[in-house]
Amino acid sequence: MDNLSDTLKKLKITAADRTEGSLEGCLDCLLQALAQNNAETSEKIQGSGILQLFANLLTPQASCTAKVANIIAEVAKNEFMRIPCVDAGLISPLVQLLNSKDQEVLLQTGRALGNICYDSHEGRSAVDQAGGAQIVIDHLRSLCSRTDPASEKLMTVFCGMLMNYSNENDSLQAQLINMGVIPTLVKLLGIHCHNAALTEMCLVAFGNLAELESSKEQFASTNIAEELVKLFKKQIEHDKREMIFEVLAPLAENDAIKLQLVEAGLVECLLEIVQQKVDSNKEDDVAELKTASDLMVLLLLGDESMQKLFEGGKGSVFQRVLSWIPSNNHQLQLAGALAIANFARNDGNCIHMVDNGIVEKLMDLLDRHVEDGNVTVQHAALSALRNLAIPVVNKAKMLSAGVTETVLKFLKSEMPPVQFKLLGTLRMLIDAQAEAAEQLGKNAKLVERLVEWCEAKDHAGVMGESNRLLSALIRHSKSKDVIKTIVQSGGIKHLVTMATSEHVIMQNEALVALALIAALELGPAEKDLASAQLVQILHRLLADERSAPEIKYNSMVLICALMGSESLYKEVQDLAFLDVVSKLRSHENKSVAQQASLTEQRLTVES
Repeated sequence: MDNLSDTLKKLKITAADRTEGSLEGCLDCLLQALAQNNAETSEKIQGSGILQLFANLLTPQASCTAKVANIIAEVAKNEFMRIPCVDAGLISPLVQLLNSKDQEVLLQTGRALGNICYDSHEGRSAVDQAGGAQIVIDHLRSLCSRTDPASEKLMTVFCGMLMNYSNENDSLQAQLINMGVIPTLVKLLGIHCHNAALTEMCLVAFGNLAELESSKEQFASTNIAEELVKLFKKQIEHDKREMIFEVLAPLAENDAIKLQLVEAGLVECLLEIVQQKVDSNKEDDVAELKTASDLMVLLLLGDESMQKLFEGGKGSVFQRVLSWIPSNNHQLQLAGALAIANFARNDGNCIHMVDNGIVEKLMDLLDRHVEDGNVTVQHAALSALRNLAIPVVNKAKMLSAGVTETVLKFLKSEMPPVQFKLLGTLRMLIDAQAEAAEQLGKNAKLVERLVEWCEAKDHAGVMGESNRLLSALIRHSKSKDVIKTIVQSGGIKHLVTMATSEHVIMQNEALVALALIAALELGPAEKDLASAQLVQILHRLLADERSAPEIKYNSMVLICALMGSESLYKEVQDLAFLDVVSKLRSHENKSVAQQASLTEQRLTVES
């Protein structure tokens, strides 16, 4: 280290004199010292004030320029040296050197800038201001087709520099995207896929850029899907495949790229991985099975890619995914159920699947997960059943297959995601199915659980779905027995509260159900309707200019139905409903205006 101090003193003198020979010797000594103990040597360099002199040594003509850039690259490996490099004014001359024709100068300059940018806001900012990124991208563009080792090494360094420059920085990533870095990198990957280091750099760069929404469109206009799938097929090492997966996952969020990946044959690769890894307990294999099956499900989220793989229910991919459901592997069961839920996004697919026995497979799967079951599998299988129950023709078939009985086994679940899907599935099944709605609506256990969930303030989704199912049981059954069960379980107040929901559809469903209660079974419900302040709420809905026309219409229908109760009618009279209703006679909506006239007549006659 004494030797180093002498070298630094000597360097100060020779740097000022520009004595080329002595300068080279001093720089070689520094590089040697850095190779032996980088951190300590770097500290000495910083303390000596020599960094400021380096700025003058970074000239394109000097023979020692590459060595100076190399020293800067080495010292900038230390976090504590990055800001001093910026403060010493090294960025601008380094960026100028990017215009050099000398490959060694370019290589060391790229390393120096890349290391200064690593995890350093100041470094990135200085390179940004000096315009370094554009010059590097232009280099990559012109070097792209060259396959000699020196050019490939330089491209690897430049890719690394751009990565360090933009890593986890959205605005700099967006800048690179606007400069057209994506098509250049995709081209690089295609030409240099045999070069492991360069390929790896491209993949990491893609991984960074793919997280940005604005990148997806640019990626979609390249042949990235084809290149990645080609590369994926060549990989046997878990780590390499994992790197490609990390790029595929964010890219596959884009529907156009989903389709391109399907067309490039990614699905076949994924199915092969699943087949290879399904029986393995090794940590890497389990992780890869999960990644492959998750990605498969993600590809099915795009309408076009999903329909292409469904192939009218005859597709080999669809058939393979089906075989995952009876498997003993929880991850595959989950992916299989989620895939079915994704295939079940249009009526044609749903009808075909129900006719071909999917419902029974899903019911068997749920039966395997009733006691201490896997919550994610329960949730996925219920999602699939809910989607399958949407087409009208499927409802009766699913009901006769015993779906409601299977679903009700999860009534005791304490997991909100499972509760939410269970409620949605039942609501879909009973839509316009009077007999099923009556059967479920007379099930006191179910209704009591619904009333309990109507108070689940921490879980808005469960609360909303419980209210909607409660209302649906009445609306679709039109049954006095169902209304009695709901009254006895204390459900009335929740339907009244639902009439004040911020969602018009829920308000409307509540008002229709309440009108049926008032028409069919007003006596038993009278007390609960009064204590829930239904009349005051209806007055508020009619007086509120923001209320939708259907809300005003159904509120007036309900007012007329409530006149059958003496105590509720007295409340109507006390609140001067006539004033509000008579104003609605001139409402722009004809149905509202007509109902206002009818309601006004009823109110006048009764009074």
